[in-house]
Amino acid sequence: MRHRWISVLICAATTAAATAACGSGGAANQTADGKTELTIATFNEFGYEELFKEYEAAHPDIKITQRKTGQGQPHHQNLFTKLGAGSGLADIEGVEEGYLSQFMSKAGQFNDLKEIGPKVEDDRWLKWKTDAITKDGKLMGYGTDIGPLAMCYRKDLFEKAGLPSDPEGVKALFTTWDAYFAAGDQFVAKSPGVAWFDSAAQVYNAMHNQLETGYYDKSDKLVVDTNAAIKANWNTVTAAVAKGQSARLGAFSNEWNTGFKLGKFATKTCPSWMLGVVESQAGPENKGLWAVTDAFPNGGGNWGGSYLTVPKQSKNPQKAAELAAWLTAPEQQIKAFKAKGTFPSQTKALDAPELLDQTNAYFGDVKAGALFATQAKKIKAAQYKGPADGQIQETVFSPALQSVEQGKNADEAWKTAVEGAQKAAK
Repeated sequence: MRHRWISVLICAATTAAATAACGSGGAANQTADGKTELTIATFNEFGYEELFKEYEAAHPDIKITQRKTGQGQPHHQNLFTKLGAGSGLADIEGVEEGYLSQFMSKAGQFNDLKEIGPKVEDDRWLKWKTDAITKDGKLMGYGTDIGPLAMCYRKDLFEKAGLPSDPEGVKALFTTWDAYFAAGDQFVAKSPGVAWFDSAAQVYNAMHNQLETGYYDKSDKLVVDTNAAIKANWNTVTAAVAKGQSARLGAFSNEWNTGFKLGKFATKTCPSWMLGVVESQAGPENKGLWAVTDAFPNGGGNWGGSYLTVPKQSKNPQKAAELAAWLTAPEQQIKAFKAKGTFPSQTKALDAPELLDQTNAYFGDVKAGALFATQAKKIKAAQYKGPADGQIQETVFSPALQSVEQGKNADEAWKTAVEGAQKAAK
């Protein structure tokens, strides 16, 4: 998603009713006015807040409570901890693509949505977005969004550095990664105190997700130390760090958030869901300074995307499945994109006028819907994600790259990353 903001869910047991709601987790509770409470646990920005209000208005017997955490790793750690404990989960749990394989290994603890949910079209999702199906045909999750990649950049900082700043003019700078980093050298030479990109890990992750084979092969064998493309990406990004191209800001940290506001970096790898993050963090004072182009080094790819699941801990699984199915219908996912940039994975949505005509005022009234629809259609297949994929990305490689930004030798940091991946995969 997605990779995303840090927050902590604190459940205050101020009354007996509140204590029951917190302790039961997956149990759907009755509210004081007799409504059925459905809980949904998400991370970062799914864009559902207004949709919840719409659903409640159409279903006056339902009260929706959202448990919203930040980055994917703490959300999923909580998910798997409560699976082990046998209690505490929400009625609907979001699962990010990097954790899908690990989640599928525990499919017996989740409901088959084909059995308990309303019937949905067989072709609702892009073919490569139907990974949440077990080998025996059970549907464990409804696909929410995908993360087609584009590039965001600060027009004013490009102009000050003598670089083209209009979306068409900048495309030559973003045709390949070699071109991108070469432009970075030009930029930092003319822009003292301003970096080319925000974080080594954010650039590396986008590059990594373009690879045909990632941390695992399709037999779930860890290939970090034998996949030459991974090491090549590592060498390229850490070389750019050494040349001063990185702002050295840990993604989703307070410093990173402030970096948007203060113009500390000029480019940002932008899966579709990142648009909402940029707008939120850069603030209204920077409206119109950020732009987005459909050019992306080496042709684009996908970064992020999630699924909505219904754990067997839920005491109202049918109603939870109905809500999850409604949220992941094309009409609702288009609304979520308008709200937070979470791009639809539904086939009908990609050709819908409501999506293609959607503009983003913050980014200069760009037709963001059409831009990301074009990027999405370039993706032929999603990279296979192995059992500890999400953990390796978020808790191994990202910290290792940050250690390079803090002065650690790149070769030593690589050894640490490989060892960390091997430990995570055990």
